[in-house]
Amino acid sequence: MTKHYTGPIIGIQFCNAFGKDVHAPDIYKQIATDECSLGAGCWHPDAQSLGHFRHHIVKKSEQWIAVRDNKSFSEHWKLFGESLSRPPRVYDVNHPAIVDLKRKDFVGIAPLTLAKLAEDQFPRAAPFMKLLCDALELKF
Repeated sequence: MTKHYTGPIIGIQFCNAFGKDVHAPDIYKQIATDECSLGAGCWHPDAQSLGHFRHHIVKKSEQWIAVRDNKSFSEHWKLFGESLSRPPRVYDVNHPAIVDLKRKDFVGIAPLTLAKLAEDQFPRAAPFMKLLCDALELKF
C-alpha cells in the first residue's frame, strides 16, 4: 500500500534497546496533516528474524492467533505490510495461521486522531510486541 501525503510528515521511532543490532520490534508514530497513525512491529525484518517470527507462529500457534485476534488489539490495530503470494514451502498450506506465515512484514497500524493519544493505543499492542520480541529472544 503506497500513500501519497499532501502535507508535512513527521515520523518518530521508539526502538527496542537491541534495535541497532537486530531487526527488533519497535513502535512508530507518524504525523501528517492528512493522516496520523501508530505502528508497532517489524518492518522488513532480515531473513533470520523473519524465520524466527514464522517459527514462533508455528510453535505458538494458539497464542499467536489469540493475541492477533484479541478484540482489544484487532478493533484498533490492523496488520499491515507485504506478504508472499504463496506460503513458504516448509509450512503446511492448511496451517491455521498460514496468512501470517506468508507475511514479510509484521506490523500493526492504528489510526491516530488528535483526540486519541498514544497512551491509549500502545498497551493494546503490547502482547503483539511481546510475541515478536520472544521470537527473537529479546526482552520486552
